[in-house]
Amino acid sequence: MGRTPTITRDRLLDVAEEIVRKGGGAALTIGALARAAGVSKGGVQYSFASKDDLVRALIERWTSQFDAMMEGETGDDPLAFVRRYIAATRASQQAMDAKMAGLMVTYLEDPANRQETRDWYRGIFHRLGGGSADAQAARVAFLAVEGLFLMHMNGIDEDGDWRGFLDDVEAVLARLTS
Repeated sequence: MGRTPTITRDRLLDVAEEIVRKGGGAALTIGALARAAGVSKGGVQYSFASKDDLVRALIERWTSQFDAMMEGETGDDPLAFVRRYIAATRASQQAMDAKMAGLMVTYLEDPANRQETRDWYRGIFHRLGGGSADAQAARVAFLAVEGLFLMHMNGIDEDGDWRGFLDDVEAVLARLTS
């Protein structure tokens, strides 16, 4: 009979997030995760065969959490969708800092992961499609939020202006669509 696991895959991901939050993506190794979780490297590799698998699992976790925040009925209304997107982005930024976002860059080094990301964006632009003024305003607001995310990911938001800039995007969107 096997030994009862002392740490779950989700708990390993919790510990991995903390490592990234404190030391950035470079600090996340199988060995560092094993030490921080109090398990052997083999114990970590039972759940994650490689660092790539670990990073992929973290990205999938964050994406699932973000998608859960996006749930709700927006129908074909691009404005409702982009407003929900802004709210989800604002909420998710409380948990994600520039070091965690930097780990996403590592994830995007893999061509398959880049394709998955491109497909995700294509889905967003499909939802924001159309030639109406509201659809155009929604697309511009979406692009502005993504630009803010890129700036945040690159550590430009050291003074905490992120939330104020999101407020600006929402205010301009309201003016354009009222």
